[in-house]
Amino acid sequence: MATLARHLILCSSSPSQRRRRPPPLDATGGGTDRHQAPAPAPPQSTTRRLAVAASTALAATAALSARRPAPPPPAMAAEAAAVPAPTPGGTVPRWGTRSYVRERYFEPELTAEEAAARIRQTAEGMRTLRPMLETMSWKYVLFYVRLKSKYLGLDLTTAMAGVPAGRRADYVRVANELVDNMTEFDRFVRTPKVYESYLFYEKTLKSLDDVAEFLV
Repeated sequence: MATLARHLILCSSSPSQRRRRPPPLDATGGGTDRHQAPAPAPPQSTTRRLAVAASTALAATAALSARRPAPPPPAMAAEAAAVPAPTPGGTVPRWGTRSYVRERYFEPELTAEEAAARIRQTAEGMRTLRPMLETMSWKYVLFYVRLKSKYLGLDLTTAMAGVPAGRRADYVRVANELVDNMTEFDRFVRTPKVYESYLFYEKTLKSLDDVAEFLV
């Protein structure tokens, strides 16, 4: 009996056999084990995708808000600024500022006087191309030349009715020279070649003046 009591005393007093007190609980109810592995971080791919999408949307919004329509070529702007409101009968409107299909196919055909007026307007517009040639803005020059070339052939044929019969042979010769010069000017602008473009630009202006003399 004494041996059993002594054994119990030794066991209870041994520091290695003492029952350890459980660690205190934190606010979430879990233990605070210093050797416990940290919780895994959220995946970075999803966060990165969201950040990239947000930055892309902001950049696109800023670009759209700062976007402004490009200004028209000087020649087109000059003609568009001169487009009048509905005018009384007998006045000549401005052309080349609306749809070509509408003007060519869905509007009444021009008289000889109106065709002559549009040829003179083409001559005025061609003179406004000089600054664009000096800055080598070939795209705008080519656009304007081709737009006017669409009307020029029809206008030359229509305006011939107002030319006296004795001068029609000379008118046809000058008109053919004008068409040839416009074609060569278009070709050298499209290439582009600077010297040849200037050369046929001046020839085209001279041919337009020669044609206008028959239409006075």
